[in-house]
Amino acid sequence: MKKIDLRKDLKPFYNPSSVRAELVELPPMNFIMVDGRGDPNTSEAYRNSIEVLYNLSYTLKFAIKKEEGVDYPVMALEGLWSAPEGVPFAASDRANWSWTSMILQPVCVTDGWFRKAKEMVKAKKELPLLDSARLEEFAEGLSAQILHVGPYSAEAPTIQRLHDFIREKGFMARGRHHEIYLGDPRRSAPERLRTIIRQPVTHS
Repeated sequence: MKKIDLRKDLKPFYNPSSVRAELVELPPMNFIMVDGRGDPNTSEAYRNSIEVLYNLSYTLKFAIKKEEGVDYPVMALEGLWSAPEGVPFAASDRANWSWTSMILQPVCVTDGWFRKAKEMVKAKKELPLLDSARLEEFAEGLSAQILHVGPYSAEAPTIQRLHDFIREKGFMARGRHHEIYLGDPRRSAPERLRTIIRQPVTHS
């Protein structure tokens, strides 16, 4: 059995400090993605997107392990977020957020495997957003990131610290606000949740 340890291989990108922000150069990586819009706390589409991502990710994991003898962990849920143009993300109305829910996949998850997994999931259950899921390379490049510890609703000061760091280093934000959810809100107390806050940057 061949094992792929994504958490170990990608540790420099998924283990930031909560004390100080840092710059990282992210390589291109493949994700299963689903797009949507609205408040993640109330949006049925957002909940549906997560269900699709995990169903596909676990279907791929077990099928590839069985047929190719390759084992790997299912990675954490991630999200790309954006507010309407000209509105600061942290201060914007969540109902107007656009989002992309996504889960990182190893290189052994090919287009062929992804199409096969979709058919396997479709044969077992009806998921409203299954057809809209896609496998896509995401090349984020140079980014600043920091770890937020605590409830999602208290992220604003951490986001501000990250953007202050970006300006102090002579960069400016580009692209979409990125969050990686290392904690499980169903099992962890809100004050113990761990979320990576990431923002792509460019020279100002």
